[in-house]
Amino acid sequence: GYRRAFEQYAGLLMEKYPSLLVEGDAYPPPPPRMQLAHALSLLKLALIALVLLGFNPFTWMGYPTPAFYTWMVGNKLYSCLMLFFVCGAIESKLVSTGAFEIYFNDVRVWSKIETGRIPSPPELFQIIDNQVFLKSSTLGLADS
Repeated sequence: GYRRAFEQYAGLLMEKYPSLLVEGDAYPPPPPRMQLAHALSLLKLALIALVLLGFNPFTWMGYPTPAFYTWMVGNKLYSCLMLFFVCGAIESKLVSTGAFEIYFNDVRVWSKIETGRIPSPPELFQIIDNQVFLKSSTLGLADS
């Protein structure tokens, strides 16, 4: 995923610009999506526990047991694995932002959120070369 892409780009950047400090961090998802993912995680664990223990919450609440829950209790291993992986995939999708942003001297020079794509290595090198040129020309003007 994005971690691997970051590591590849970091390697390319450190190779071309040895003095460049390259840092990576996860872009936080919006709080409502994070809370929903957390709630889904708790629900997943509770459902797995109920199925493994064979506890029927529907009879406890006075409702008829749905056929899907009867099937789940009858197929504990399969249903628990399905709960674990399907809910895990949904949780992962909820917390994934798709963000890939590049900053140079605290100035954002690329955003996948805005452009919809990750820059190619030549584009990235050009962006950094332009930033270095701008910084050096600004410093040169300040010295005059």
